[in-house]
This record gives sequence, structure tokens and C-alpha cells, in this order.
Amino acid sequence: MTEVVSNQSVDANDDSKNVLDLGAVDDAASDDGVSLEGLEQELQDYKTDDVVTIILSQGPTSRNYTKDVENNLRRIELDSIQDYIKESDNLISLHDQIHDCNTILLQMEKLLSGFQVEIGSISSDIKVLQERSMDMGLKLKNRKAAESKLAKFVEDVILPPRMIDIIVDGEVNEEYMRTLEILSRKLKFLEIDTMVKTSKMITTVQPELEKLHQKAVSKVFDFIIQKLNALRRPKTNVQILQQSILLKYKYVILFLKEHNTEVYRDIRAAYIDTMNKVLSTNIHAYIQALVKLQLDVATATDLIGVDTRSTSLFSRGEPLKNRSAVFSLGDRINILKEIDEPALIPHIAEASSKKYPYEVLFRSLHKLLMDTAASEYLFCDEFFREQSMFCDIFAGPFSVIDEHLNTILPNFYDAIGLMLMIRIIHQNQLIMSRRRLPCLDSYLDKVNISLWPRFKMVFDMHLSSLRNANIRTLWEDDVHPHYVMRRYAEFTASLIQLNVDYGDGQLELNLERLRLAVDDLLVKLAKLFQKPKQQTVFAINNYDMTISVLKLKRSSSSFVFQEAGPEGGRIQMHLEELLKSNTAIYVEELLHEQFSNLIKFVKTRACEEPSSGSEHPISVSEVEPIVKDFASRWKAAIELMNNDVITSFSNFLCGMEILRAALTQLLLYHTRLSDCMKKIPGGTALNKDLISISSIMYEIRKYSRTF
Repeated sequence: MTEVVSNQSVDANDDSKNVLDLGAVDDAASDDGVSLEGLEQELQDYKTDDVVTIILSQGPTSRNYTKDVENNLRRIELDSIQDYIKESDNLISLHDQIHDCNTILLQMEKLLSGFQVEIGSISSDIKVLQERSMDMGLKLKNRKAAESKLAKFVEDVILPPRMIDIIVDGEVNEEYMRTLEILSRKLKFLEIDTMVKTSKMITTVQPELEKLHQKAVSKVFDFIIQKLNALRRPKTNVQILQQSILLKYKYVILFLKEHNTEVYRDIRAAYIDTMNKVLSTNIHAYIQALVKLQLDVATATDLIGVDTRSTSLFSRGEPLKNRSAVFSLGDRINILKEIDEPALIPHIAEASSKKYPYEVLFRSLHKLLMDTAASEYLFCDEFFREQSMFCDIFAGPFSVIDEHLNTILPNFYDAIGLMLMIRIIHQNQLIMSRRRLPCLDSYLDKVNISLWPRFKMVFDMHLSSLRNANIRTLWEDDVHPHYVMRRYAEFTASLIQLNVDYGDGQLELNLERLRLAVDDLLVKLAKLFQKPKQQTVFAINNYDMTISVLKLKRSSSSFVFQEAGPEGGRIQMHLEELLKSNTAIYVEELLHEQFSNLIKFVKTRACEEPSSGSEHPISVSEVEPIVKDFASRWKAAIELMNNDVITSFSNFLCGMEILRAALTQLLLYHTRLSDCMKKIPGGTALNKDLISISSIMYEIRKYSRTF
């Protein structure tokens, strides 16, 4: 009963609590700072909400649940209080423990505070130590730099005993060269750095260093002079001595050049004087040996237009007429293929008793000169590091060669040899250019300039010999090719060959002058024959021979040529035109001797028409003797023509070509005669005596097969 009452009282209290005191709410809201503005509007909005309506409809049931929950909570609270009462001793013990812990923590706090103060002081000490460490590191770095410079200074200034011993007492060898390099660095150190000169240490070291300097200069000077003297010994291979010995000590020259220019100039002058004399002597001896091997090819009388009978046979071993090789290039052109072959060794060549044209000796001399000059130029560049001294060294050798050429050229009358020497010089210039060595440029130009005037003078002598030739003494009662024309042909073909790669316009102009002179001479010689036919045969033989020589030189030369050049082509074309015109004249003369009546009739009467109404029309009686005469002896006449051609022309092929042209022309005349007979009234009666064209063609083919 009491429980019920209490429940009711609780419910009453709950009801009283459930009564909404809006004033209190407002006060609470105002206390919490929450605004209730619009609350009534929201309640009105939720009043119609389905969920809210369902909750409100279940109001009594919710209240019961609430009351049960509150009762349970109250019961649990009372149980908890009982539990706390039971554990009160433990709580007191826990309180004491916590109090003890607080006491200990306070002590720890004091201890840590002390530690914090100490750590702060240690941090400041560490900063101080760090600053001191950085300062000490900078000092150490500066001291190391100073130590390095001081060590280098000491190394550059100090004179080790070993170095002194080598400089003073050592032999000049590779170790001596290395020691010289060290000495050079020390000398440069004193010369370059002005601050060093103020050092007190230098005042004590410099006198000793200067003594070493003077001793080294004196020693290497004597050493180099000794080596230079070895170059003067007879039969010394200069190039081997230079390459195997002197180049090992090229630093000696650099040392003297840097530290004692006066002594360097003395050594330079001594080397120039030594090599000048050595090379001059060697080249002079080589020239003297070469001269003994010289074969005289031509003299002042060996000219194209000189009469063989006026040439002294006592001065030459054979008549000039049989010595066409004087004007022929022949195998001499092979020297241009051997331009880079080793030079002749005189004593070996002399032992074989062989003689050589001068251009062979000329090539050997300049081959030796080029090899020697190239070696010396490169040696001077590497050993002395000077290229300019080459000219001083070779002033003597150049002078020796110039003296030799000045002796040879004034008495040299071999135009082919001169042109070969010009070509040799040109090839040598190309070789030196490919080697990229300019040391002989001026010398080769000088030699080339000296050769051309001499060639021009000898060429003009040949030209004058043709222009001023005595045709009475040159003429021979022989229609075969004249020896003067053969000389001209060989001479011209040789110069054309030698001018192919050179392409000298002045030479081409001179060849044209020579051709005009020989044309004029040939016409004069031909006129000395009494019969016109002999004059024509003489001209044909000479033109044909000249053309054959020009063609032969181009096709059979052992030297490779693409073409004979523009001048060679013009000369050959001109000669072929002259040959063609003279051949036509000869053919007419040859036919006129055997068939004069036929030719006269064809040329004068065959072109007339029988119905033209002329006073003397062509009749059968006029033609009949011509036809019968031709039929009776045409084969014999052709045989006579064949014999005449064979005996008249030295070139069988040329003669057969002329015979073929004559027979072809005869066939044309006969054809015109046949055509004329067809137009004559009653001319068909002569057909029985008329030789058929097929018979004549058969005869022509018969003679054609002979060649």
C-alpha cells in the first residue's frame, strides 16, 4: 500500500513536472541564449504531421514506459551507492595512493625543472663550441692553403742535391732532359712571380740557381755542337742521325730558346751552316755523278729543217736522217709514270754502263731534292720549331742546282727533253702540294720559269729551220715521205702528247706556227717535181705519213691519254682535208692517163640532150670509138692503175684506198656514158660492146679483196 502511494505521489510529481511552464522555458531559453521565436508556428506545422499524430495518440503507453525506466534507474542508483559504501576502504586507500603519487610527481617536477635549467646552459655551451669549431676549421683551411703554397714555393725554389749532381756531373741523356725540365720550371718561377723576388730565401738560392743555369747551358751547347759535328763526317746518313739521335734531345733546343737566346742563336747558326755545307756537298757530288750518265740526245744542228747532208757526220755516229728518235717521244714518256720512283744510284747505274737522257737525270735530281727538303723541313719544324730556317739551310743546295742548270740549259737543244722536264716540275709541284709542304714552291716556280724560255728558244730554232730551209738541198727526186715531214710528224705528236694534261695555250699557238711553216715548205718541195702527178703523190705521201704518226702516237702510247687535245685535233683535221683534196686531184690525173677520151666526153658532151637542137648533136659514130676503146683495154688499164698506185704510195692501205676511189670514180664515168647512150638514137646498137656495170663492180671487188 505504501508502495502504491509512493508511486502515485511520484506520478503526481511527474504530472506536475510534465505541466509546461512556458515562463520557465522562456527564462531558461533566455538564460541559454536560445531564441524560441517561431516555436508556436512550428508546433502548428507539426500538428498535422502523421508521425507526430501517431506518437501523441500513444501518449499513456509512453508515460508508463517512462516511469518504468525512472524506477529502474533509481533502483540501480541505490545499488551503486551500496557498492560504493562497500568499497569505501579501497577508495580511501586509492585516495592515499593518489596523494603519494602527487607528492612524488611534485618532486619529479622539481627535478626536471632543474634538468631543464642545466640543459639550457648546455645548449648555450654547445653554441659556443660550434662557433669555436667553425673558427678553428677556417683557420685550418687557411693554414692548409698557406702550407700548400709554401710547399710549392719551397719545391720551386729548393735545389735538391740529386738535381745538382745530374746537371753538373751527369751525362746528357733522358734523365738529364727531365732534370732540365725541372730546372726550367724553377727559372721560370723566379722570372714570372715578382713577389718571389722579394723573398729573403731567394737571395741565397738565386746565385746557386744561376750557376746551375750557366752550367746546363754550357753542357748542352757542347753536346749539341758535338752532334752537329757528326753530321759533317763523310758518308753520314744525315736523316737517320736526325731522326734517331737529335730528335731525342729536342727539349735542349727549347730550353736554350727559353732561357738563353744568344746560345740558341749560335746553335741555330751552327746547324744552318753545317746542313748548308753538307747538303751542298752531297748534291754537288750527286750532280757530278749524274753528269757521267748523261746521254746527249740533240745538238744545235738537230733541227727539223736541217739538211742531213750538211750535218757533220764526224760529230755524230750516224746520219741524222736515220735518227728520227731525236724528234720522237717514244718510251721517254715513261719517265712521267716513274715520277715518284726512287732516285738513280749513280755507281750502280755507272756499273751497268748505261746512259740516260737528261730528263731521267733531272727527275732523279729533283726526286732526291724533294725527299731531302721534305725531311729537313719537317725536322726543322719539330726540332727547332722554326720553318723559316729552311730557306737559309737550302740556300746553298739551291745555288748548286742553279749553277748546274745554268751550265746545262744554254747548251741543251732537246725540245722534247725540255718539255719533259717542264712536265716533271709540274708533277713535282702536285706531289709537294699533296704532301702539304710549301718549302719548294718558290724554287720549283723558278726552275719552271727558267725552262720555258729555253724551250721557246729551241722551238723557235726548229721553226726557223723550216722557214729558212734551202729547198734545193732538201729536195730529193723521190715521191715517198720526206724525212723533214717525218721529223715534223714525230715532233708534233710528241709535243701534243706532252701537252694533254698541261694544256698550255702558248704551246698550241707555237704548234700552229710550226704547221704553217711545214705546209709552206712541203708546197715548195712539191713544186720542184716536174710532173703535176708527182707533186700530188709527194703531197699525199707526206700528209698520209703525218696523219698516221699522229694517230699512232695517240693509240699505241704506253701513257694513258683521253684525247690529243684541241690543237692535235685541229692539226689532224687540217691534214686530212689536205689529203682528201690531193687524193681527189690524183684520182682525176690517174684516170685521165688511161681514160682521157671517156672523161673528156662525159664532162663535155654527156650532159647534152640529143633533142636540144644543138649544132653537133651526139651521134653513135662519136660514141662508138670511146665504147670500143674502153671495152678493149679497161682491164689492162685498171691493172696499170694498180701498179702505178703500188709504186707511188709507201702506205699500202692509203694506196688501196686511193685505187678504190679511182675505180669508184671510173664506175661513175662509165655509168654516165651508159646513160648517155640510152638517149642517143640508135645507141642500143652499141650495147654489145658496152661493158656491164656488174663486170666493173666485180673487178673493183677483186682489187678490194687484195687488202
